[in-house]
Amino acid sequence: MKKHKNIVIFLIRFFATYFILFAIYATYLQNSQQKDGFFQTASITTKVAEQTVSLLEFAGYYADYIQHEEELSVKLLIENQYTARVIEGCNSISVIILFISFIVAFAGSIKATIIFAFLGSIFIYIINVFRIAFLTVMIYKHPNQQEFLHNLVFPALIYGTVFLLWVLWVNKFSKYKK
Repeated sequence: MKKHKNIVIFLIRFFATYFILFAIYATYLQNSQQKDGFFQTASITTKVAEQTVSLLEFAGYYADYIQHEEELSVKLLIENQYTARVIEGCNSISVIILFISFIVAFAGSIKATIIFAFLGSIFIYIINVFRIAFLTVMIYKHPNQQEFLHNLVFPALIYGTVFLLWVLWVNKFSKYKK
């Protein structure tokens, strides 16, 4: 009976956290995106594009970003060539919400939960910027591989990172560690 109780508690914590964070994020998106008259992405999406460009420039590429005129996305350019775009789903916030929801559901001490959720979220965000920069370079150099890179390789990087952080959390910090 206790085993089922733990599962129910996990599910309640997970979904409560997920829906609360998702509602906050959805409200933020609604108030920060512009679709009428002209398109303007949320500031976090634009910031991810800006930081991706900074990373690309650090790597020696001439890169830039501009707001897409016809959709809620930011164009990434390498050598003045439109190479990739950053949409809301690329800014890592949805993945971070999922990550935090799991951490809270498999709670450890309050202090450990807050610190791990915060540091893990920053790590996921940074990995995501590197992932987008790498994807942009790979699409620039190998445009015929765009679908494979975007649909398989790069989701594996971000979700693999999250999975490894979850394993670390459960095995080292949660109340359920062995």
